[in-house]
Amino acid sequence: MRGGEKVLLSLARLFPDAPIFTLLHVPGSVAPELEARDIRTSFVQRLPGVTTRYRHYLPLFPAAAESFDLGGFDLVLSSSHCVAKGVRPAPGARHLCYCHTPMRYVWDRYDDYFGPGRASPLVRLAIRPVAAWLRAWDARTASRVHRFAANSAWVAGRIRRYYGRESVVIPPPVDTAFFTPGADRPGAFDLVVSALAPYKRLELVLDAYSFTGRPLRIVGTGPEEARLRALAPPEVTFLGRVDDEELREQYRGCRAVLMPGVEDAGIVPLEAMACGRPAVVFGEGGGAETVEHGSTGLVFHEPTAAALRAAVTTLESTRFDRLALRARAEALRHEVFEERVRAFVDDALGHGDPEC
Repeated sequence: MRGGEKVLLSLARLFPDAPIFTLLHVPGSVAPELEARDIRTSFVQRLPGVTTRYRHYLPLFPAAAESFDLGGFDLVLSSSHCVAKGVRPAPGARHLCYCHTPMRYVWDRYDDYFGPGRASPLVRLAIRPVAAWLRAWDARTASRVHRFAANSAWVAGRIRRYYGRESVVIPPPVDTAFFTPGADRPGAFDLVVSALAPYKRLELVLDAYSFTGRPLRIVGTGPEEARLRALAPPEVTFLGRVDDEELREQYRGCRAVLMPGVEDAGIVPLEAMACGRPAVVFGEGGGAETVEHGSTGLVFHEPTAAALRAAVTTLESTRFDRLALRARAEALRHEVFEERVRAFVDDALGHGDPEC
């Protein structure tokens, strides 16, 4: 249950009788509330080894999204970070897209995935025409969306740049009923909660903590795991995948969470704030929109290990008000998110012609 799945859970609660269409579903991988829904998968579900190698099937994803039969539905609400916004709604139906990001790996984050040192020369050669085709498809199918909502002002700018469309900004929800403060005691370690993916820039964290003696824990899994483990200094402990209860305990026990990459949005810093802990984030992207420097965390502006190390050092002399941290998260609790989405849907359905 990462950020996109938590958004989906709130969207599903708004429309309790609506089926959920998804390219791929691994049973038991999401919250029981979602598992109990009517889940309809694409042909991707039947591809060999797809549960662990789904990234290799990326060129097939557009066709999979377009293959869904959405006849009989007068409203389609897509939660999209890759191809979901390219579905084909029935004639006369309204399609509203909550966009986590345009496909980052074929637009402005291409080098993070396929640049020198990230992929072999053969893969880089093969992916170039595929990426060009995906960019063209992604831009072309934006016209299938009547209105966009973005999860941050940063993503709204990317939607404008790549799709030529405006969007309403609706920050993602924070489960403040579950993520709550623990004992008021100093944090024993620093924490990263992240997919271990190229664009997360986790090597900056490893460099920043090397030979400092500061304990750092990393929660998460992903394609970069083996490489990052090989680079990690003794200060770093990898915890892998954890359940929600363990994640909450990690938030409660840490000194601060770290987000070194250019993020689309920032649910992790807000979950930490809900638990009474501040965040250290890079000053570009949606993650920086969640943190007020000096009040709910620290923001560093150079994408270097030295800049991150300096910010972490500043933590030692900075005090944060746990009530202010909690209040920042409460402002984006899931009830607020659901009210904003409902208003977005109601407003869109009340217009004869799309404006965004």
